[in-house]
Amino acid sequence: MVEHLARALVDAPEAVSASAEMHGHTLVVKLAVAPPDVGKVIGRQGRTITAIRTLLTAVESASARRVVLEVVE
Repeated sequence: MVEHLARALVDAPEAVSASAEMHGHTLVVKLAVAPPDVGKVIGRQGRTITAIRTLLTAVESASARRVVLEVVE
């Protein structure tokens, strides 16, 4: 889901990739984008990345997991 949303936001959708790792009860999602597109994924004052994180939290609310989204260049 995160990868699909990010591809719609950036200029280089082929450079977008997402991976997930479990650390205890925490799911860490790492979103990799091209360096010029980092600002587009974060958005003004972090509004876009906050919205994506909110969607991730809503999707994972059924499980007892905590979700963390990291943006990687």
